[in-house]
Amino acid sequence: MLIDTHCHLDFPDFADELESYVARAEAAGVNRMVTISTRVARFQTYAAIAERFASVWCTVGTHPHGAHEELDVTAEQLADLSRHPRCVAIGEAGLDYHYDKSPREAQAQGLRTHIAAARMTQLPLVIHARQADDDMIAILREETGKGAFPAILHCFTAGEALAMAGVELGFYVSFSGILTFKTSEDLRRIARLVPRDRLLVETDAPYLAPVPFRGKRNEPAYVVETAKVLGDAIGISFNEIASLTSENARRCYWKMDQVAPVAQVA
Repeated sequence: MLIDTHCHLDFPDFADELESYVARAEAAGVNRMVTISTRVARFQTYAAIAERFASVWCTVGTHPHGAHEELDVTAEQLADLSRHPRCVAIGEAGLDYHYDKSPREAQAQGLRTHIAAARMTQLPLVIHARQADDDMIAILREETGKGAFPAILHCFTAGEALAMAGVELGFYVSFSGILTFKTSEDLRRIARLVPRDRLLVETDAPYLAPVPFRGKRNEPAYVVETAKVLGDAIGISFNEIASLTSENARRCYWKMDQVAPVAQVA
């Protein structure tokens, strides 16, 4: 059993064959997937996918690329939408200084709003951090000082300092297919520093397909390859890493085991 803790099943890449992608994941032993929100305005789309498939859950939030477009969204609105029985997390939200598609001030404001919602609901915040380590660490520490909240550093590619700050604050660290690239030895080293009870795996599909599928459209079934490499990196078997990361994911996304079956939701 494996859990793909972060994918984007609403993206056009999957539109025509969504059933096939979900079925392939399940056949590969990936029996749970979390499709991640990038716009609060599209929440009903994510919820509908989660209602459609028993193996899929969703989140609610605004990606930093669109933070400036949804600054009117409040923590209370996020919390209200998160009451949907198939919604298990807040986000993704964060800071992306690589593309800077949204003003940095808007990204920070959006991040703090999502943190407030995570604190309010105690649902994990899915954090996007790219080339913004120092500012991210500062915000996370400052906000934790106002009250603890659960979180995931998703698709982790940052430096050791952010990873260790996240661990210190009680967060999970999730690795994507980037972990499998030949050039990612430093990332594998960081993975070895993360406590085993804080490790997660994801695809971020349709992006970042792992070796041996690099360059192709990513899909949830491929999280198996990332799990294999993560297991090798920390010195345990595939069965052990599958069990470990799945247990971690269920503890992190605690609402998964409390939600109504799809038939009741639909």
